[in-house]
Amino acid sequence: MTVKGSAMQLAEINIAKLKYPLDDPRVAGFVDNLDRVNAVADRMDGFVWRLQDESGDATAIRAFDDPMMIVNMSVWRDAESLERFVWNTVHKRIYEKRQEWFSLMESHHFAMWWVEEGHVPTLEEARERLDHLDRHGDTDFAFGWSHLPHIKLWQQARCA
Repeated sequence: MTVKGSAMQLAEINIAKLKYPLDDPRVAGFVDNLDRVNAVADRMDGFVWRLQDESGDATAIRAFDDPMMIVNMSVWRDAESLERFVWNTVHKRIYEKRQEWFSLMESHHFAMWWVEEGHVPTLEEARERLDHLDRHGDTDFAFGWSHLPHIKLWQQARCA
């Protein structure tokens, strides 16, 4: 997507509420695959940036008051790049097991929005996008997969 001569990239936030602490053996299947999934993302064509601390992931970054809430944010060249990563890599196999590790959330847990090339979204910005999606549904300000009619793989996974 291009707006007024500047290329736009796709930002996303994904939050989850853990059922158990990260050091609990019941979430080992998730924790043990984080480095693997992140390494795949980092090598994907179209990957631009992801939220991480010195450990290489974002599990210790507190975006919410609840210590059981974890956050992931990333930026991609376009929606197709993110779609390929989410639905055509090991990420999909981990995502399919999410009920083992995460509680069902009543609010949106995933939002996307367009950012200017080179912009690194903040946690505050991302929370604002999630809140907007909860209040208004899909808009150009914040949206889910269904707002991108050319993106179809999410439908097979029955994803929000």
